[in-house]
Order: sequence, then structure tokens, then C-alpha cells
Amino acid sequence: MSPTLVAGYLALFFVVGAAFLFVNLLLGRFLRPKNPNEEKLSVYECGEPTIGSSFVQFDLRFYVVALLFIIFDVEVAFFFPWAAAYGKSTHLTDPGFAVVESVGETASSESVRLTPKAAQIQRELGVQNPVAPEPTKDRAANERTVRGAASLLALTSIGDILVFFFVLMVGFAYVWSRGDLDWVRAVAEERSQPASIQSRAEAGSESVLAG
Repeated sequence: MSPTLVAGYLALFFVVGAAFLFVNLLLGRFLRPKNPNEEKLSVYECGEPTIGSSFVQFDLRFYVVALLFIIFDVEVAFFFPWAAAYGKSTHLTDPGFAVVESVGETASSESVRLTPKAAQIQRELGVQNPVAPEPTKDRAANERTVRGAASLLALTSIGDILVFFFVLMVGFAYVWSRGDLDWVRAVAEERSQPASIQSRAEAGSESVLAG
């Protein structure tokens, strides 16, 4: 793929993205209901109504949750190169896609080679030495060789992404079990206490308020 074509794809992606955002904002401006009131115009930050002055230290648990979200959200970016490798590999295994072509015949056998498109896909997959047809085999045998190598690469990519996804889920389960995803740690601690302790704590707090 030429640099000019890559730049064209990037420019097209940027233009379509900007147009999509602008059109949605413009439609929202004309279609959404307008009913401002005191409650809707009040300050509302991160799911918690503001209490007191805004010039106070913010709850650091918000940053912990945000950091965990960014970690797991960025990990999704690793799915894109896997999807590209898997898609190109399965493309080579498609029976309707020609992977070898005839270049002439000799007295003993037919001479075949990789098609330019198949060779390009193998180079894009990072194959340093593309699978070349063997002159001693016929065209059908060479096609099976090339498609078999592509099928093995596709299965390997599936195994890689499953291992990656498993590690990601183990990390998510670990931070979940630690209670790092609980917005307020006190709530998690109360849930883990027996019901009798919770009832006594609630009764004590009610008596303090009543006094």
C-alpha cells in the first residue's frame, strides 16, 4: 500500500468522523427538548451531587476507577492487529481466492507460482519468506500447502487472542474481588459484615441522629 493511499485513508477517516460528530450535534440542537429548570442546571459531577465548596480534595477512589477503566479500555486496542492478521489468514484459505497461478508448462510438470495478491498478503502478515510453490508438485498440491500454512496461522492467532483475553479477565476478576471497583469502600465492608453487626451499627447511627 502506497504512502499516498494510506494518507488518503486517514484523511477520509478524519473527514467522516468529523462529519458524523457535527451532524449528530446539529440534529441534537434542533431535535432535543429544551426544558431548563433549577434541578437540570445544578452542578452534577461524576454521579455525585456536589456538597459544599468545590475547592476541596476530591475522592481519590474516582481516579482509581478511572485508571482501571483506562487500563482495560486500552487493552482492547490489541484486538485490532489480531483481527487484521486473522482476516488476512482466512482470506488465503478462501477456496474462491486464487493463491497460485500457472506460469508455463514443462515436459514433465506445470510451473506455478504465488499470485501477486497472495504474496502481498503474506508480506503484510510479516512472513519473511512467503510460502513458495514447489516445482515437483502440481497446482492442487501447492494450493493445499499455501492454504494449510494460512489455516495454521489463523488457528495460532485465535489461540493467542484467547490467551490474551483469559489473562485480561483474570486481572479484571482480581481487581473486582479486591473491591477496587466499589465506588465507596465503606459500602463493600458493610456488605461483608454479618446482618447483626449491620443492624447494631444502623441503630447506633439512628440514636445519634435522634439525640
